[in-house]
Amino acid sequence: MTGNERGCMRRSIRRSLVMALTAATLLVTAVVPAQAKAEATPYNCPSGAVCLYAEGEHVSSTSRPTHIWYSYGAHNLSGQYNYHWIYNNQYGWNANAVTCTGYNGTGSCDSVMWPQEGWWMDFTPINSVVLYLYSPGGG
Repeated sequence: MTGNERGCMRRSIRRSLVMALTAATLLVTAVVPAQAKAEATPYNCPSGAVCLYAEGEHVSSTSRPTHIWYSYGAHNLSGQYNYHWIYNNQYGWNANAVTCTGYNGTGSCDSVMWPQEGWWMDFTPINSVVLYLYSPGGG
């Protein structure tokens, strides 16, 4: 084989490789779906949580909770005074929350806060927030 023939063969192989790589790139681009944009949560309260916001802060898309609770049971508070927003972003129709004047869910407890409900309320007398599952019939 002459030098000229070898040069032609190399160019042909290079062209074939470039075409194969281009085809593979197009195939991967067509097959791989676009990454889904992270779903925004209401008032930056994570799904499944109950969130409390800073004193006097009106919640909006830029708000950041000061307290985030995920687990069922009583969550004690200290140093929370005046008006705050509290938002129940738990899922399921029976994932509720209440605010109570005593620690550990004791004392006087307010009305039930159902999922996707938010309240603007005075936290001066509040010492705990209780997350629980409502069970019809008590069972």
